[in-house]
Amino acid sequence: MEITEILLSAQSPNVNIRSAAEQKLKQFQEQSLPIFLLVLSAELSNEKKPPESRWLAGIILKNSLDVKNLVRKRELTQQWINLDPSVKTQIRELVLRALGSTVSEARRTSSQVIAKIAAIEIPNKQWPELVEKLLCNIFNQAAQTFLKQSTYETLGYICEELSPHDLEQNEVNSILTALVHGMSQSEHSPEVRLAAVKSLFNALDFAKTNFENEMERNFIMKVICENALSQVLGIRLAAFECLVSISSTYYELLEPYMEALFGLTTKAIIGDEEPVALQAIELWSSICEEEIDIQEAHIEATECLDSRHHRITSRALPLLVPILLETLKKQEEDQDQDSDTWNLSMAGGTCLGLVARNVGDAIVPLVMPFVESNIVDNDWCRREAATFAFGSILEGPSIEELSPMIHSGFDFLLNAMKDPKNHVRSTTAWTLGRIFEFLHSPSNIESVITPVGLPRIMCVLMEAIKDAPNVAEKVCGALYFLAHGYENGGSNCSVLSPYFSEIISALLYTADRTDSSDFRLRASAYETLNEIIRCFTKSETSNFIPKLLNGIMNRLSQTLRLQIVSTGDREKQSDLQALLCGVLQVIIQKLGSFEETREIILHSSNQLMSLFLQVFSCHCSTVHEEAILAIGTLAYVTGPAFIKYMQEFYKYLEMGLRNFEEYQVCSISIGVVGDICRALDEKVLPYCDGILTHLLRDLSNPMLNRTVKPPIFSCLGDIALAIGKHFERYLPYVMPMLQGAADLCSCLDVNDEEMVEYGNDLRRSIFEAYTGLLQGFKDTNAGLMIPYVGHLLQFTEAIFRDKLRDEAVTKAAVAVMGDLADTLGPNTKIYFSGRTFHQDFLGECFKSDDDQLKQTASWTQGVIGRVLVS
Repeated sequence: MEITEILLSAQSPNVNIRSAAEQKLKQFQEQSLPIFLLVLSAELSNEKKPPESRWLAGIILKNSLDVKNLVRKRELTQQWINLDPSVKTQIRELVLRALGSTVSEARRTSSQVIAKIAAIEIPNKQWPELVEKLLCNIFNQAAQTFLKQSTYETLGYICEELSPHDLEQNEVNSILTALVHGMSQSEHSPEVRLAAVKSLFNALDFAKTNFENEMERNFIMKVICENALSQVLGIRLAAFECLVSISSTYYELLEPYMEALFGLTTKAIIGDEEPVALQAIELWSSICEEEIDIQEAHIEATECLDSRHHRITSRALPLLVPILLETLKKQEEDQDQDSDTWNLSMAGGTCLGLVARNVGDAIVPLVMPFVESNIVDNDWCRREAATFAFGSILEGPSIEELSPMIHSGFDFLLNAMKDPKNHVRSTTAWTLGRIFEFLHSPSNIESVITPVGLPRIMCVLMEAIKDAPNVAEKVCGALYFLAHGYENGGSNCSVLSPYFSEIISALLYTADRTDSSDFRLRASAYETLNEIIRCFTKSETSNFIPKLLNGIMNRLSQTLRLQIVSTGDREKQSDLQALLCGVLQVIIQKLGSFEETREIILHSSNQLMSLFLQVFSCHCSTVHEEAILAIGTLAYVTGPAFIKYMQEFYKYLEMGLRNFEEYQVCSISIGVVGDICRALDEKVLPYCDGILTHLLRDLSNPMLNRTVKPPIFSCLGDIALAIGKHFERYLPYVMPMLQGAADLCSCLDVNDEEMVEYGNDLRRSIFEAYTGLLQGFKDTNAGLMIPYVGHLLQFTEAIFRDKLRDEAVTKAAVAVMGDLADTLGPNTKIYFSGRTFHQDFLGECFKSDDDQLKQTASWTQGVIGRVLVS
């Protein structure tokens, strides 16, 4: 059958025809991949074929080059690399030809296919002529408009697929020249200009060298700003999206353009279409976030503010804040009350909150007149805007600055919980939650909650939690932060104690409400219940938790019997099971924290474990995560008694350790191995062969998300500590992995913040693994670690000289030096006497403000000192 007919049949509404066609396509692909890809390319580029078959040919071609699944993606990449070069050349020529098609679907699909091929070939220095061929389309004056448009789209897709280091600088220069040319006023086609602006957005990460050149930067900024004033909505929107990206990527170069940008954003926020106005607000939010990051980095480094901090927001404050305040009045009367629709009001309030975090006290006098003049207005929009403004600025300014206004306005806010307008009540509940989150702490004399005022607050909240679902959700949030403020209050008798029974009943009732289809209300109710449980004292734990434990177990049991007739039913069941497992984890943790109540868990452990194991029959990663976490907590609380569950649980634990695709499940499973090791000690030994096999395979798996690898090393330390001398059999496999990871740390990109953070996590976990090994072998086979001392100290010295290490790495490094000296004693004398860096390292620690670090350093200094005089 001709490919065209098969492709059309694959889109048939008749399921039998469609399935038969899909099967034929699959067989064709499996029998001869090169011909299959070539035929699809020919179909895509053939102007005589139907648009529908050409479109599907392109989609299948694209999906034959890339998928989300990392393992499958690697296979597809290798398949393409292995194709005969002549076949690849023909496919490239055909898809490039399709860029000039008169059919828009064919052009767009071919753009995506070209980018997918480029993503494979350009990093491998193949298809070097691609960029030049695309640029020829753009600068060819005889080229038709739609060819230029599709070529710009292709360049954008290519930049989206590649990393900046994949292209040579001369290629980047040529691409940027072409994009700016397409954006210029000499280009009369709006479609081409729009495609060029959108492509520039994807190319900005490649333009670092160009932005560092003032002349080139000025020209690029000029062209973008011109497009931000275009008569065409899409072009204006795309130009502002470019400016938002530039504000974060090149913040330090932004200052000279701020006068022009302020004018552009003001014009857009006040008078442009909502999509453009939202991007204009986002530009200021992005600037604020950059400045907040710089300030936080300054606080952590305890140094002078970075020269990159241009205080753009502070200087614009008197003009910017009034504009943002006006946006708060632009609510949507008919917006869905169960969802936070992203509109001008939401965007303006979010930006105002970021401004407050950025400038602190300086925002208060600019906002409070707006609040005071609108808070009692007859127009609900103004009342809600005033409340929203007040709630938005509560994070940032000092409690001393805000406290007088909170005290004077608190009764008003409580009364506003009965406002006739739902929007006002919802925003008021959110604002109360913000007050409790940022300004409520029993240990602070400025705390806005007093024992005298608490009864009125609780009365209002308990009534308001019965309100409409969107209001009730915000009330749950307010209760959460109210309870959180008391969690570490240090009092033996919680101030909230008289209200716990009523709060628990209200939250359970709220979780069961059927008048809302929004999952967030139920989630908020259970998350707040968890926080209430964390607040319990010993006596409250004894009084409330046994009944609550039985109630939550019954609820979880009921979910196992739910009738599932649709995907929606399955999702609801999974969501509810995940929430209930989360509550049970908190309950187990709280009962286990007191010796008097630990027995309750021991009596209920069989029933709990049975429920958790049944939950694994649900094929949902979120449920598995919560169930595994709860089981890890149960193992910690029950200790050695957990061994009776290991045989049944192990198969699910193994599934988690193998599940590298859903890496969060894998990571949590690794953490639970640590919990089990601490609970069982040597009793975990029968399962160690299997566990170590999976952990080492995960470490060797290039498809595993890198964030999972540090927990694996920490887990190896937990296992070594648990089984002691029995870990000897694993040393030949584990130590090369540890040493290889340590060597890798010196190769990480120090200019990449995410990589620096990952490097710190990795180094801390390596030290934790060594600590577990040293302590595990201390009383039995300590000599086994002698061959590794030199490499460990060399690694530790490299860490000492690295100023990008964080405090957790410092603590772990200092502790491992102490463990080394303590475990191996005189055997380490030659190593410590030959390397004096440890003296400077410890000296640095003694200057720290962290008492725990100083104590660790003091202990380490003592054991090393004893070794050196031995």
